[in-house]
Amino acid sequence: MSHQGGNPCSGFPIINSVVLNKPSPAIIAQSAVRRLPRWALLLFCVAYIFPGFLGRSPWKNEDIAAFGVMRELASVAANWLQPQLLGQTTGFDALLPYWLGAIAIKALPFLDPATAVRIPFVMLLTLTLLATWYAVYYLARSPQAQPVAFAFGGEADPTDYARAIADAGVLALIACLGLAQFSHETTPALAQLGFTALAFYAMASSPYRQATQLVGPALGLLVGMAGLALSGAPTLALLLGIGGALVESAHMRWGHSANGADAASKQHSWHWVLLIAGITLGVSLLSLGLDLWRWRIELPGSQGPSALSDWRSLGRLLLWFTWPALPLALWTLWRWRRQLASRHVALPLWFAGMAIASTLTTTASDRSLLLSLPPLAALAAFALPTLQRSVTSLIDWFTLLFFTTCALAIWVIWIAMQTGIPRQPAANVAKLAPGFEPSFSLIAFVTAVAATLAWAWLVRWRTGAHRAAIWKSLVLPAGGTTLCWLLLMTLWLPLLDYARSLGPLSRQVASLVDKKSCVEIYGVESAQAAALQYHGQLELRQLSPQVNCPYLVVDVKAQARLSSVVNLPDWAFKATVRKPTDKTENMLVFKRIGPYTLATLPRLP
Repeated sequence: MSHQGGNPCSGFPIINSVVLNKPSPAIIAQSAVRRLPRWALLLFCVAYIFPGFLGRSPWKNEDIAAFGVMRELASVAANWLQPQLLGQTTGFDALLPYWLGAIAIKALPFLDPATAVRIPFVMLLTLTLLATWYAVYYLARSPQAQPVAFAFGGEADPTDYARAIADAGVLALIACLGLAQFSHETTPALAQLGFTALAFYAMASSPYRQATQLVGPALGLLVGMAGLALSGAPTLALLLGIGGALVESAHMRWGHSANGADAASKQHSWHWVLLIAGITLGVSLLSLGLDLWRWRIELPGSQGPSALSDWRSLGRLLLWFTWPALPLALWTLWRWRRQLASRHVALPLWFAGMAIASTLTTTASDRSLLLSLPPLAALAAFALPTLQRSVTSLIDWFTLLFFTTCALAIWVIWIAMQTGIPRQPAANVAKLAPGFEPSFSLIAFVTAVAATLAWAWLVRWRTGAHRAAIWKSLVLPAGGTTLCWLLLMTLWLPLLDYARSLGPLSRQVASLVDKKSCVEIYGVESAQAAALQYHGQLELRQLSPQVNCPYLVVDVKAQARLSSVVNLPDWAFKATVRKPTDKTENMLVFKRIGPYTLATLPRLP
């Protein structure tokens, strides 16, 4: 890339004693800490947040299942302390995310429910990016995080340095590959992400507020911890609270002593430690009162002989999900290894470590790993002042080739869907999504063209001669991730909706029954039931002797058990409905009849 990349301060004289003592591995000049233009950072965030929330159907499985629970809470007098869908639990012991979605549906009756529920989750993703920026900013203000002072001046100003590192932190978060899908779903996972980032910010900002100004961090910590517990992660909230108190205690014991802090500063730290402990205790009691505690620890391979396979799968998940933040975070731990007890390393390390530990000990590993991304992005940002020119060039070239290739593939396949040329991509789409009919949207096309041109401009800017900035190495990763996500959510959105939505399956089922009549279901999962209600507009009832509906819908996986719960001669088989893009997801439709002997149930080929 540009010859101006790499360490921007290699030519500045440095005091020899500073180099020998190595108080900080960061060597940064003032010219390298210019801020990323606010309009550019805002454009990054807007281009990343809104695609995926606008214009698509709820996807399977957790997305549509959570949406179904929210609709039920908003439409009937349900028990808001036990959110369910037709008597079925969702698998998440969460409350607050369902409340937010149900309130949005009630407050915005003029919007489609699937659109209304996304509004609070757009705010949660926005909160995640904003809280991450401020958390990294305050961590970078720590004395131990400051760059080396030069012999004749010219080192980075602490405030400018913190802003540049914070910009890099947000870019690192946006660049994480695992953030894209889960951060655009209306599930408890996104709520947990937002409240984790809020708690992270509150603990990071506390040392820079006077005792009389702790209202903001205290309120942020209270909302973050309580929101995390009410979103299905009370144990993680407890662990984060304990870790935050320990980090602050260590900072008070060693950090203040090293910096010669006065008694007032130490008293301020004690106040904050007690505040963290009090809020953590209060949130724990709240979780106990609402019966939110659950024992879910399950190590990989503990259920059988596939331990090695499980660990390999988790290793691959950890690598691609956290890319590129994790490699940079590991480099930070190595380069800042003499400052591991400093709060700018210890605090994000604790947050990331607890999220990764949760990933290794729970079944919802990918959604648990989502919570590690803000602290990993913070650690990744502190790697940038220590990277050599060759490393930054490698990041740039790899990113350029990878995302340009991905964007080109998206465009080629879209053109093949629209025109049939090239033939092989068009044939592949027809094979993987039989029955899909492509459509053209001018708005989506113009948006995709604009994003592609913006990427070309960004690459030209990055490869050109310009003043160095420490966040420059994360511009292409964040821009490439945003570009590919935006292209997928515009050009490929109809195809993805067809493949990942349960809409086609639900509408086929609805075409076989009378919508004015109720429909009994058996073996149907929460996601499927929510799709039948929303896409099929069906009135569903759980199969029961007390229910007398003229139709019965059975998931094919429950076919073998059906004879033990119903009198088969009372039902006539109508059809097997298959999901076009998934041969294993099929439903059987029956109609109630008079006395009739049904010899055998139809068997799928």
